[in-house]
Formats: sequence, structure tokens, C-alpha cells
Amino acid sequence: MTFKHASFGLVAALLASTAAHAEGEPPAEIAPIKAGGYEAGVDGTFAPHAFPTLDGGVQGFNIDLAAAMAEKLGVEIGIVPGQYTGLFPALHSETFDYIAAPTTVTAERSKTLLFTEGFMETNFGFATLTGSDIDSVEDLKGKTVTANKGSLYETWLTEKAEEWDMTVLTFGSQADAFEAVTSGRADASMAGMTVTAWAGKQNPRLEFAFQINTGLSWALPFRRDDYATRNLFDSVLECLKTDGTMAALSEKWFGLTPEEGELIVTPDAGYGTPGFEGYQPDEHEVSCTFE
Repeated sequence: MTFKHASFGLVAALLASTAAHAEGEPPAEIAPIKAGGYEAGVDGTFAPHAFPTLDGGVQGFNIDLAAAMAEKLGVEIGIVPGQYTGLFPALHSETFDYIAAPTTVTAERSKTLLFTEGFMETNFGFATLTGSDIDSVEDLKGKTVTANKGSLYETWLTEKAEEWDMTVLTFGSQADAFEAVTSGRADASMAGMTVTAWAGKQNPRLEFAFQINTGLSWALPFRRDDYATRNLFDSVLECLKTDGTMAALSEKWFGLTPEEGELIVTPDAGYGTPGFEGYQPDEHEVSCTFE
């Protein structure tokens, strides 16, 4: 598959103020494994990261990632599907322990959420009707574009709506956002590149139009004060990056073999996402032994 790329300073403007905030963070501690296991919230309509199975379950890259983490920890991680916008209040009310849905790390989000290190880079992708003449950002001007409610994609589109005379429609699920395009109610849908590319392969009426390079990453969010649990899962993620698990999941769900140095197979130093609030720079060795 060939991807059309664009790179924009506007992405940097959207996510300004990403200087490291390591000063003032507490010393890094790692929580003991919770004997009863963990609960994780996920948006179950965000294929190929999480989407329904025929028997009513959920499958996808992030579901397999949670299963791999559970195996390393030796406990179960229960998956709780829900609409993306509802995941955050449920996390804060301790309905579950973390969000397993791919969540873009931003300066604004890091004020209220505690992120692991990124598990993969994420670029903005756009899907259109097959045969559409939309193949660049400029072609979105005057068009109707959809996004998942509460996502960074909604934020980005909303900020550009007036400037580009663009109508933004938001939906409770990414599946509904894509359906608005295939039904003729919208001209394009914006989501993560892996999601729009997947939609283009699975639905003959949709095609992957282009992507915008962002320099952003997806990570797993925890409650803002739950450093120790975040650090435990950060450590497991580092293990999975180095033992071949993440590469295998990438090949299974995206058809892509990661290159050396890519975030999906390269642990970050410290705990959390460097350059954002909640990051703890404490040096430590990658280990696949947990207790």
C-alpha cells in the first residue's frame, strides 16, 4: 500500500508546550501486581485496534496487547468496551484501572492523565469514498468531514473548521463516522492512519486517501496519581517491545514489519512519555520478570 503524506506545523501548534516536566515528579516506584487482575476500558469500534467479533467479543491489536500484558503479569486483564468519550470519566471514577484504547499523548491530556511510554507512532489518516478526488488537506476545504467524538481528530478538525469552511460531524463510534461517508452524508472521515488504512482494505466503498505526519504517539492512559501502576505497565510494555511481541502484533494486524528504531520496538528511557507531564526519567534496565 502506498501512503500519501503531508507534514504540518499546525500539528505542532495544536500540541504546543510539550517541554519535559520531569522536575517536581515523585521518585519512580513500581506497584506490586494486583492479585485480582486489572480492568481496562476500550473503544470497541476502532478497527484494527479493537472491534467486535462474531460471537460478541472484541478483537484487535490493542486487545492482543492487553492479553500479552496479562500473560507477562500472570493475571487477567478484563476488557470493558464503551464509547470513547465515556472511557475517561469511567477511568477517573475507578471503574477500570487504565484505558487500553490507543490514546494520543498531548500536553493537554497529560495534565489529567498519566501515560505510559508510546507503544507506536500515530499519524492522522483520511478515508473517502472510493474514486473520490480528495487526496490532500487542501481538498478538505468546503467539505464535510467526520470524526469520533472526544478524539484528537475532532479537536483538530474543529480548530480548522472555520478557516477551511469545513463542516465537522462527530459520532459516538468510528464505525458510524465511516458509515456517514459511505452513505453520502460526509466527504471524508479522519482517524488514525492504521484505522483509515484498515477501513479502506475492509470496505470496497472506502479508500485510504492520505495521511498527515504528526510526530505523535499512542500510549496507555492511567489515573493522574497512579504512578506506580503506570510504571508497572510501562515496564511490561518495554519487555514486549524487546522480546518480539510488538513486532509480531504489528505483522498480524497491520501487515507491517517494524524497522529497528521504530517506537513500537524501541523502549523509551524512564517511565512515561518523554517531554510530557507525568514523565519520570529514572534509569532502569528492561526486564521481563515481574512480581
